[in-house]
Amino acid sequence: MQIIRIDRPGGHDRLRVMEAPDPVPAADEVLIDVAAVGVNFADCIARMGLYKSAREKVGWPLIPGFEVAGTVAAVGESVQGFRRGDRVMALTLFNGYSTRLAVPAEQVQAVPAHWSLSEAAGFPTVFLTAWYALHVLGRIRPDHRLLVHSAAGGVGQALVQLGLQAGADVVGVVGAEHKREALSPYGIPVIDKSSQDLWAEARAHSPEGYDLISDANGYRTLKQSYAHLAAGGRLIVYGFHSMFSFDRHGRGRLNWPALIMAWLRTPRFDPLAMTSDNRSVLAFNLSFMGHRKGVLRDGFDQLLSGVNAGTLKPLPVTTYPFESVAQAHHDLESRQTTGKLVLTTSEQSQ
Repeated sequence: MQIIRIDRPGGHDRLRVMEAPDPVPAADEVLIDVAAVGVNFADCIARMGLYKSAREKVGWPLIPGFEVAGTVAAVGESVQGFRRGDRVMALTLFNGYSTRLAVPAEQVQAVPAHWSLSEAAGFPTVFLTAWYALHVLGRIRPDHRLLVHSAAGGVGQALVQLGLQAGADVVGVVGAEHKREALSPYGIPVIDKSSQDLWAEARAHSPEGYDLISDANGYRTLKQSYAHLAAGGRLIVYGFHSMFSFDRHGRGRLNWPALIMAWLRTPRFDPLAMTSDNRSVLAFNLSFMGHRKGVLRDGFDQLLSGVNAGTLKPLPVTTYPFESVAQAHHDLESRQTTGKLVLTTSEQSQ
């Protein structure tokens, strides 16, 4: 089989496509012939050596990748419910950049019949992230007002869909005019912060503030996101994208002075102030949630119920050949993409 391995932190040149021995499934595992692999910004941060869970759980060398889709090649002796040839998707929590992968059966789900494998590969990580943010931490309700930063991206569109599914009033924020189009199918108000006053527009849409604000930007918006919560509101943080600036050559190398300044400018929230403000800041990282198998299984089950009911849709995907992983990382780091980026290993992904 082929894998994409990173031997030490760095830019796009650290991504090496190489051969490796085929895995053999353990008793509780499903062996998947991978047709498509979801690409996430966390993969880029892991490549640069700054993703804590990658350092602690995997180390170097590292095979990134949180989600895959493909067909079952074999099953372990204790696995039930899957057989050779089934179309499946899986949450992998690393090692996903592989053309063949053994995954615990409890992390594997059947692909909806009307979905392509590329669409399926872009589903587990972003939708489970959005589900955990809104349903486990946010306790979203139909009367809630939800503001979604980076709404045209993968997690952003998943948050929008889940917010609408819950009956909430959803407002999306994008960073460029061309990203508005990605949100047009949802019929929600969209603020383009590149041409509009973000916070003036946010107040206009919800003068009393927001019950939930999802923010993965980092220091650029966290302080004002907190300030625009309603009484009892919750700011949910799941990333710090704006902290990471890259060199001007587009090789995926960090601008370290900018990173240090961003870290220094990141707000530190005071629990005493939050108590008197009657607002909360909640944060999580899905890659540290692997031990909570029951929670993730519940999330998968609820999400697929929404898929079967037609209230949740696959995200639009942009595909790259497996060996073009560096280009996929470059494009994702440009912050100009929308929806999901997916690496494909075969024509079966379509």
